[in-house]
Amino acid sequence: MRGNIEVDEIAMDEFEGDEIEYGGCGSWEEKEGDVDTSSFSLGTLKHYFTTPINVIGIRGWSYYKEDPFDIIHPSHPLHSAPIPVLDDSSWINEKISCQILGSGMILLKNYISILGQTGIVSTCQKWGVGPGGLYEPTNRYGHKLRLHMTSFGRNWDPVTRYTKPLRRDGSEPPAIPYELVYLAETAIKDARAHLDAPDELPLMCPDICIVNFYPIGGRLGLHQDRDESSDSLGKGLPVVSISIGKASEFWYGHTREDDKLSRVLLQSGDVLIFGGKSRLIFHGVKKITMYGTPMSFAEACSMRPGLLNVTLKQF
Repeated sequence: MRGNIEVDEIAMDEFEGDEIEYGGCGSWEEKEGDVDTSSFSLGTLKHYFTTPINVIGIRGWSYYKEDPFDIIHPSHPLHSAPIPVLDDSSWINEKISCQILGSGMILLKNYISILGQTGIVSTCQKWGVGPGGLYEPTNRYGHKLRLHMTSFGRNWDPVTRYTKPLRRDGSEPPAIPYELVYLAETAIKDARAHLDAPDELPLMCPDICIVNFYPIGGRLGLHQDRDESSDSLGKGLPVVSISIGKASEFWYGHTREDDKLSRVLLQSGDVLIFGGKSRLIFHGVKKITMYGTPMSFAEACSMRPGLLNVTLKQF
């Protein structure tokens, strides 16, 4: 759902203020940089940045170090727990429903189980507070966007797109976690099973994963995902978009005219797929709502209020 801004930049002007109230384990009123990282055991996550420092001269690019952004409250047990291990299809619900939104475009409702959602949040949190983790990107004018993002597989940024090989701190993007690759490939196969003509939704093997966290009230301007290779776009290799957390009002269509766009509500655990003839649809998020988080997920995860979106594609 996110990965290219050719038409519009992200618009976050509906979100006001930096304070976020949190009802649950601990309080999100704590300073974001005060994160206890001593409990992490992964070697690649043992160095954390607390002071912005310029790093100059890596392959001709300038890179920056900045405070880690945590999406799980530090006092919640999941914060220091190992990432849940995928056991066959335990991350996928047995009973799902689907909505066919167009040729090659399908929404799998409640596709990812609570265990799966928790596992995805845990995975993104562990990598997100480490080197090259979640950061606030800027638009072409240098203004910070009201979201945090990071990437796996290939580096992508709203301004440099895929041209900058290393991430913001000069580190290489890590490989996409197996669980996310599995979910994307399985979701496409399950979606094809609901289509009269399965070939209208091609198979793909993701080598790009873009993670975005949006605050409540945030929105995503209408755009197309078209920074991938001409071969990928020409074949209509699909985009797989996973929503976790608050519900969002998603709008889409083959035009930018508001009165001709369709709308659908995306909720926690939903997976939206668009490929084939729908690969280059215009799409965006009208608004991240305050609602839609399942109580069982909120208790199991204690994620920061907002929407975690994980988008997988093949370059």
